[in-house]
Amino acid sequence: MSNIIPQTIGQQYGRRSWAEPWKIKMVEPIRMIGRQEREQALQAAGFNTFLLRSEDVYIDLLTDSGTSAMSDRQWAGIMMGDESYAGSRNFYHLEEAIQTYYGYRYIVPTHQGRGAEHLISQAAIKKGQFIPGNMYFTTTRLHQELAGGTFVDVIIDEAHDPASQRPFKGNIDLDKLQALIDEKGAANIAYISLAGTVNMAGGQPVSMANVRAIHELCGHYNIRVYLDATRMVENCFFIQEREEGYSDKPITAILKEFCSYTDGAWMSAKKDNLVNIGGWLAVNHEDVFEMARNMVVVYEGLHTYGGMAGRDMEALAIGIAESVEDDHVHARVNQVRYLGGLLTEWGVPIVQPVGGHAIFLDAKRFYDHIPQDQFPAQTLAAELYLDSGVRSMERGVVSAGRDPKTGDHRYPALELTRLTIPRRVYTQAHMDVVAESVKAIYDVREQTRGLKMAYEPQYLRFFQARFERL
Repeated sequence: MSNIIPQTIGQQYGRRSWAEPWKIKMVEPIRMIGRQEREQALQAAGFNTFLLRSEDVYIDLLTDSGTSAMSDRQWAGIMMGDESYAGSRNFYHLEEAIQTYYGYRYIVPTHQGRGAEHLISQAAIKKGQFIPGNMYFTTTRLHQELAGGTFVDVIIDEAHDPASQRPFKGNIDLDKLQALIDEKGAANIAYISLAGTVNMAGGQPVSMANVRAIHELCGHYNIRVYLDATRMVENCFFIQEREEGYSDKPITAILKEFCSYTDGAWMSAKKDNLVNIGGWLAVNHEDVFEMARNMVVVYEGLHTYGGMAGRDMEALAIGIAESVEDDHVHARVNQVRYLGGLLTEWGVPIVQPVGGHAIFLDAKRFYDHIPQDQFPAQTLAAELYLDSGVRSMERGVVSAGRDPKTGDHRYPALELTRLTIPRRVYTQAHMDVVAESVKAIYDVREQTRGLKMAYEPQYLRFFQARFERL
């Protein structure tokens, strides 16, 4: 009898495939409408993908915010909602989950992430203060400005270079931070606004060494560090993969250590925490907690529900535990990398290295004949939808908004179109469809014209602005 073990196909060809750590037990039908219908839908939406109807979208990569698939355990938790107005048991489950996995002491729930951004901005910023951080995020910066503060970008220079292969492009430049403290004075620094993976830079991570150094520097000046933990679990994946001494540590341990170097965090739970609605603010200092807990009653709801139903808090508590499982995190990031690998192989310009939640198309290089004031990233998002019904979003001059002092467009170095992958929703076949559509519009890129803005709202214009073809 032969003792030869038959080879799998993967072994025979020297490769082994991976698969998602879940199986499908419910489906939601989707369909692609015809090109003429897509053209009509796009014009009706003013060439703004945020204004498209979801029923007209085939593959929806607009955002990973609130679009992930919940697990059977989370749906079971929904049925365990305690809808008491005060003291819901689901709040205490949520509080315990945040304390267990993130390590912060005091918890304030909010309806979503920007509710938490508002609370920390109002509680921790005095008018005229500066808030240094590793690149702006749209809603975060607006809340900081509405509180009377001024955001200052102190991210490393490589973050603004889409081709740079530096492994931790989300790091804060300590020399820039020190120079700002020296110039403005420590008392005029409200806090450090640190994002775990930098969305506007292409989902680029922060190293453990960097946050540790920030903690040490700020401790010398008694400056607090607050973390945007929205995609912090994905940041931990990159630390595990790239930073010496962390390859054998689980995501849970890396997350807990990283958070220990900060004084608190705000969270859009609609991302990493795997729910369709919800958020939280967590802090270690009682003075900030007391102010935030008082304000949440005014702006969100009682401090034991903060704008969420009890059932949503239960689903969130379960989602937190699921979000830190290594198998889940690895599968999530590897699906993003699969799409990035196809586009890189075909020569499509994207931000490198590939981040944890999205592929960012480099619209400046994609449409090098379209000037930035004709909105190349917005144009790219429109053309992608027109080609295949795939919805993406702009992250460039439209998202950057206008300078409040001059009224002129802000022109960021990065002009990007984001293909954002919801968690546990799409298969590799969907990623193939997306990649092939991007390649198709890239092949005819020289025929594409830019856009002009026809309507501009006062705040966060990328959500509601309307455009016309030039």
